[in-house]
Amino acid sequence: MEILRREQYREYEDFVSNHPRGEFTQSIHWPEVKNNWRFEVVVSRDEEGKIVGSCGVLIQKMPFFGTCFMYAPRGPVCDLHDRKVLEDLKAGIDALAKTYNAHTFKMDPDVPADDQEFLKTMEEMGFHRFYGPEGFETVQARFNYRLPLEGRTEEQLLAGLTQKARYNVRYAAKHGVTIRVGDKKDLDEFMRIYQVTGERDGFNTRPKAYFERMLDALGCHVRLYLGEVEGKVVSGAITTNYAGKCCYVYGASDNAYRQLMPNYLMQWEMICWAVETGCTVYDFQGISGDLENEKGHMYGLYRFKRGFGGRVDELAGEFDYHYRPLINMMVNGAIRCNEFLRTLRRKLRAPHKQGERNGDKR
Repeated sequence: MEILRREQYREYEDFVSNHPRGEFTQSIHWPEVKNNWRFEVVVSRDEEGKIVGSCGVLIQKMPFFGTCFMYAPRGPVCDLHDRKVLEDLKAGIDALAKTYNAHTFKMDPDVPADDQEFLKTMEEMGFHRFYGPEGFETVQARFNYRLPLEGRTEEQLLAGLTQKARYNVRYAAKHGVTIRVGDKKDLDEFMRIYQVTGERDGFNTRPKAYFERMLDALGCHVRLYLGEVEGKVVSGAITTNYAGKCCYVYGASDNAYRQLMPNYLMQWEMICWAVETGCTVYDFQGISGDLENEKGHMYGLYRFKRGFGGRVDELAGEFDYHYRPLINMMVNGAIRCNEFLRTLRRKLRAPHKQGERNGDKR
């Protein structure tokens, strides 16, 4: 294993951005967005010195406890069935834990929930698995709705939409909805409808500065999409395009003109971008794991995404390695208390609202 120096990060970025398991949250640019975290990179090399596995680790100091929490969002990037590489990366993470006095390391690789070989390896290496039935109990959503793209044309994908979704895409275009790619100058309009969406659906919103950093840091790997009617912004989305995957990360819609179905046309335009750039999958991101309850407050989100003809991928969840179990329990208790108070304050502000979210808490 090797803990990379900053001047070696370009080699790491080349590896992650071209690996089938590469993720934008493992890019060297993601810490520029999460600028209140430190960042370190661990790699494993083969006999020829080439990187065969990597793990980008965000590190945050915990106030009052004197320890750090380490997190590898959607890491590691490697063959997850190569025990030797996994153990090599774990040795590097152990070294980081010692340097930063970490109490816990968390990772949530994109691995299916039924991958018994990987689950057994994690158990034997001392990791503790955490997941929840709804799928939003973890840092990132555990149930994702995804549309496979490889070997499919736009015509074939459009034909794969449900009849209603295909009608809505065409209806929006026919009735004056236009979609364009924006830039930082358009963030004020995006934030306007993003705040409307948060108030309507009952979720906490991120500040404008966060999205500014995201657009700056990810550059050509991210787009701000805007849907307009008669020049007025009525819908918006922020979507990443990295390592062959296009991910719908944030969405927003105004209360006005919803009957024109702007979100359907926007999703279709983003799918077309994914096809044009050779992506193998379009990821609609999180949905609830409770797919049978049509009266559930998250079912509408699933119904919308399902219209585009993809599939539900259930992921294994989070894998924690506790270096200081007692401190980990204390930190988690403090976090739960803070989340309870935050939820209570939100309910007091809007007691009649129920939330919907797209599953991203990166």
